[in-house]
Amino acid sequence: MKRTLGTCYYPEHWPEEIWEADARRMAEAGLTWIRIGEFAWSRLEPRPGDLQFDWLDRAIETLGQAGLKVVLGTPTATPPRWMIDRHPDMLAVDASGHPRKFGSRRHYCFSHEGYKQESDRIVKLIAGRYGNNPHVAAWQTDNEYGCHDTILSYSDAARDAFRRWLKDRYGSIEALNRAWGNVFWSMDYASFDEIDLPNLTVTEPNPSHTLAFRRFSSDQVVVFNKRQVDIIRAHSDAPISHNYMGRVTDFDHFKVGDDLDIATWDSYPLGFLGDRVGADDEAKRAFMRQGDPDFQAFHHDLYRAVGRGRWWVMEQQPGPVNWAPHNPAPLPGMMRLWAWEAYAHGAEAVCYFRWRQAPFAQEQMHAGMLRPDNADAPALIEARRVADELRNAPDVSAPQAPVALVFDYDADFAWTTQPHGAELSYFQLVFDTYKALRKLGVSVDIVRGETRDFSGYRIVAAPGLIYMPQDLKQVLADADALVVLGPRTAARNADMVIPVPLPPDVPGLEVTVARVESVRPDMPMPMTGGGAFAGYREELETAADVVLELEDGQPAVVRQEHLTYVGGWGDATALQRIYQPLCEQAGIATLELSGGIRCRDTGGLRIWTNYGAEAAETPAGRIEAAGVLFEKL
Repeated sequence: MKRTLGTCYYPEHWPEEIWEADARRMAEAGLTWIRIGEFAWSRLEPRPGDLQFDWLDRAIETLGQAGLKVVLGTPTATPPRWMIDRHPDMLAVDASGHPRKFGSRRHYCFSHEGYKQESDRIVKLIAGRYGNNPHVAAWQTDNEYGCHDTILSYSDAARDAFRRWLKDRYGSIEALNRAWGNVFWSMDYASFDEIDLPNLTVTEPNPSHTLAFRRFSSDQVVVFNKRQVDIIRAHSDAPISHNYMGRVTDFDHFKVGDDLDIATWDSYPLGFLGDRVGADDEAKRAFMRQGDPDFQAFHHDLYRAVGRGRWWVMEQQPGPVNWAPHNPAPLPGMMRLWAWEAYAHGAEAVCYFRWRQAPFAQEQMHAGMLRPDNADAPALIEARRVADELRNAPDVSAPQAPVALVFDYDADFAWTTQPHGAELSYFQLVFDTYKALRKLGVSVDIVRGETRDFSGYRIVAAPGLIYMPQDLKQVLADADALVVLGPRTAARNADMVIPVPLPPDVPGLEVTVARVESVRPDMPMPMTGGGAFAGYREELETAADVVLELEDGQPAVVRQEHLTYVGGWGDATALQRIYQPLCEQAGIATLELSGGIRCRDTGGLRIWTNYGAEAAETPAGRIEAAGVLFEKL
């Protein structure tokens, strides 16, 4: 696999007389890919039907003549102002009933048919014009679905589409009433036309209603994206991608990815540390200029799965950003480290956002590879170093890891619908498990909830699958791997109702969850021998062997044959006590990594990264602060 670098460029922001110099400078820096066009609709069509593609023709040609490859984005994340006049009801509406107005981006509702037709029209024009252009070597649909909380819309268009979706799913209103338990609080409906969206209710809406709306909203994204993909494919053979975000779980990325060739994501380690990583203040201080040691790696592995092995970083943080609670500069070396960490997890390309810092508008405080005065910024200096290293570095790949970690967006919808505790989230539960394995030096593959073939894996971890279909239960019961389940495994059926027999009801696992509780996060429930459940625990009735117990004598972790059930939310120590002996039993070598030291095994190579602010020792030798170390296996 040839590993490459790139950047994001906005020719419409800059005088045309500097495009050629920019392109030459990009090529000299060792860049390959240049993404353009994803926000350019108002310059492509300043007035309805007034198409002005000549400037984009020249920009693509200028980049191509410099030997660069173009990723061309569809501009549908930023419909122009005149579009609102044409379709005033196309705006998304928030849960409080307020329209998401024009003046930034992502101001459309996925359910609005008029806007979907406008999207089809502009994508068809662009694909038809550039589908055979030799310099357009890849495509991107839209931009960052879900960013700024833009999946759920409570518009009239969404309400009408939701009613149709429900009718297709349930067939009859009587079936829906039974499935949702609408006899409770006299919530029965006489027809689908009576069903509203689950907002502005006096108290919480029926969780079955809320979960259905989240599933519907996710499906709307899948349909919207597929319409663009189908149009592009009719005109181009180049691969198609979408750039996902970090910890955005309001739609099913796997289902969107089923229609794409490459998954990409936008990696902002310092920005994400501020408000998307569940770290305490001490950890945020320690990693303020580096980012969480595991957050980027988690998403690398996630999007490798979404892309079925093909994935990129489409936007890599190049310096301070403008949008986080605090916006520090990275430590020297971190932009190189982030790139090599991505390659260690199988990335084909790492593209820095953006080429030149904009001196205007919302992102003027967002660094680029160049300063606004065209001087080199630190990102360009570090990118040149990475480019030099890539010329002589051995190939790296991401062979199958020994551990599979299931991540299921539908489970996230269910946890978000009914977290049962203010601090509890499915994403954090899975991420905590991932962190525990990474601290043991274990490489992990993330797999989707629809996976049924776990061949080759020695451990399968599936925490928090609140709805688990019967066929998956049977597959895991029959698996050759060691399987770790819980908490909340199969706690609800497909319609968010408590099933009987009580959960988890897994063949071969004699465990029943008799009662659950969520407690204050500052009052953990300690385990005998170390570790604790924090925030959530289940009272287990079991004939299985007790592996770990709480100090109150209640079973915490039980095991029967190859099946392990975890009856609560384990802290870092508890998770280490669960997974270290399982790795030993499965024949997986472990390490004891601390601080910011992490590693990832690739084909014949172990790549070490140091997220710490100081140099440290590893089994492969000393590694500098914000450094990368390569060890042959």
